[in-house]
Amino acid sequence: MLTLNQVEVVDTFAEAFPMAGARVVITADSPTWAETAAREFCGYASSVIGCDAEAAVERAVPPEETPDGRPGISVLAFAFNTKGLAKALVGRVGQNVLTCPTTACYDGLADEMRTARVPVGGALRYFGDGLQSSKKLSDRRYWRIPVMDGEFVCEDRFRICDGVGGGNLILCGTDARATLAAAEAAAAAARDVPDAVLPFPGGIVRSGSKVGSRYPQLRASTNDPYCPTVRALTDSALPVDCQCVYELVIDGLSFAAVQKAMRAGLHAAAACSGVLRITAGNYGGKLGRHHFHLRELL
Repeated sequence: MLTLNQVEVVDTFAEAFPMAGARVVITADSPTWAETAAREFCGYASSVIGCDAEAAVERAVPPEETPDGRPGISVLAFAFNTKGLAKALVGRVGQNVLTCPTTACYDGLADEMRTARVPVGGALRYFGDGLQSSKKLSDRRYWRIPVMDGEFVCEDRFRICDGVGGGNLILCGTDARATLAAAEAAAAAARDVPDAVLPFPGGIVRSGSKVGSRYPQLRASTNDPYCPTVRALTDSALPVDCQCVYELVIDGLSFAAVQKAMRAGLHAAAACSGVLRITAGNYGGKLGRHHFHLRELL
């Protein structure tokens, strides 16, 4: 049996999937408005099981690092493929950034990470109704779209890279208070890792899912082996004294980023009281080609 700080760590692996990834840098006149736009952009973006994308804030970007010298927020977004991510970017930037006071929007990926480029500002420019204009600086084009507080600046095309989605940790604890505290600590530690994000609310999942359902219309359903209230009705995977389970799901721009975030989360959780077992979700290695073995994270 593997242990870390006297917490049982199951000798298993998290199974993750290839995804298309993008970094969106949102700037505004103030950090408050940049944060507001980023938060709205990330709304309804927890899981591609039911959403067009998975997205979360990566970090605050200081003015000296943004294209326009204003405070910014970096957001990472992921979808199953480039076409789906392109559509999600246009929809989310158009509905949640373009509409937000004083904002602008830029591609934040390094060119060496690029596997494709997709139109974002180039698609949204038509909102200018013929009054839009563009400017090219070096090899990057920006669109200026007139809006009621001035103009919305958006980069013409955004880079897409090969990302990884679905790295995960499952924390089994003695009670809800202790397990949530451990999940919060784990999420905070994982969130500090560059190039990785946790797309679920606060980085924590209470409604872990399994593939399939007894109801044919559902692709996924509650992960009943980890639900304490039905342990007598199902093939429970819970430790004897476990009364609460939380999961962390981690997406990243590379295998290394997800692995590093999982390692940070695992060690932070194992340092908390009330954690009985840490494990991970997989499908026997048959569905996702990225396998994160917990043994290698110790």
